[in-house]
Amino acid sequence: MLPLMRDDDETGRVTLAQVAEKAGVSISTVSKVLNGRQDVSPPTRVKVERLLETHGYRRTPKSAGEAPLIEIVFHELESTWAMELIRGVENVAVANDASVVLTESGTRHAPNPDWIEKVLRRRPLGVILVFSSLPLEFKQQLRSRAIPFVIIDPAGDPETDVPSVGSANWSGGLAATRHLIENGHRRIGIITGPEDMMCSLARLDGFRSAMSMAGLEIDTDLVRFGDFHVEGGYSRAMELLQRPDRPTAIFAGSDLQALGVLEAARVNGLRIPHDLSVVGYDDVPLAQWTSPALTTVHQPLKKMAEEAAQMLLRLRAGEPTITRLELATSLVVRKSTAPPPRS
Repeated sequence: MLPLMRDDDETGRVTLAQVAEKAGVSISTVSKVLNGRQDVSPPTRVKVERLLETHGYRRTPKSAGEAPLIEIVFHELESTWAMELIRGVENVAVANDASVVLTESGTRHAPNPDWIEKVLRRRPLGVILVFSSLPLEFKQQLRSRAIPFVIIDPAGDPETDVPSVGSANWSGGLAATRHLIENGHRRIGIITGPEDMMCSLARLDGFRSAMSMAGLEIDTDLVRFGDFHVEGGYSRAMELLQRPDRPTAIFAGSDLQALGVLEAARVNGLRIPHDLSVVGYDDVPLAQWTSPALTTVHQPLKKMAEEAAQMLLRLRAGEPTITRLELATSLVVRKSTAPPPRS
C-alpha cells in the first residue's frame, strides 16, 4: 500500500516533485511519464502512474490561449455513420467552447501504442472511442493523467469500469426481422457485421429471436458475417442470391451493407422489393435517397455521440453520472420491403 503524500502546494494539488520523491525518480522522469514518452522503463512507468492515479494528480490548467479538445478515435473514418457521430460530438463541444480532434487508429477495436503517447501529449479534455476497447495499460495511463474516456458501441461486453454509450441492437435486429416475417417472408438471409463485435452479435441474436418466436427454422446457410461496408454487403449478398434456394428477403446489419445488397440484386436481375426485400440498419441520411428508399432500423447515432460527449464532460468535472447508457432504436419503413413474390 502506497503511503499518502502531503499536499504542499497552495492549491492542495499533489506536485510533480512529490510524485518524483515518492517514486524515487527525477522530476524529468515523471514528466516523461506524464507526456507518454517511451524512454522510461516499464516498471518505473507503472510505479509513477500508480502514484499519479492514487493521489489524484491534476495538471496545471491550460493557458487561456490553448483550445480545450475533445478527441474522437475511430479505427477508420470512411463510414457514413462516422459523420453523424462527429456532428453529435461537435454539437456538445461548441456549446462548451471546446474543439474536436479526430484520430484514426488504423487498428481494429483498440488504439495502437503510438496513439496513447500522442494523446497524452495533446492533453485533451477527454477521449471518445468508437467500436473500441481499451487495454488495461491505456486505461491506467489516461486515469493517472485525469483524462476521462467514454466508448461508443464497445467492441466487447461493456466493462463495469469503462463508461459507454450504445443502442438497443438486439431490439433493432428483432424489429427488422419481425417486419419481414409480418410481410410473409420465411426464407430470410442476414448479413451482420464482424463476428468479434458485440453490436453485430446482438443484431444477429435479435434476428434469431424473431425467427424463433414466429416458429420459423433458421437456415444457417443464410447467415453471413460481413464488415459493415458496401463491398462486404455486395460479396455476401452475391453468395446468398446465387443459391438455387435464395432468400426472399435480406436483413443487412448496416445501411452500407444494404447498398451492397441492392447492387447485388441488380446484377442478378432482381427487382427491389418485388423479387427481394431488403432492410438495413443505422438510418444514415443516404438511406432515404436509395432507389427504392431503404427500410432500415434507426440508430440514433448523433444522439449517442451527444450523450457520450456530455458524459465525458461530467466525468471531467467530477460530477456524478451514469456510466452505461443504451438508447432505443426504431424501425423506419420505406419502399425496399414488400410481401414475397408468389411462387
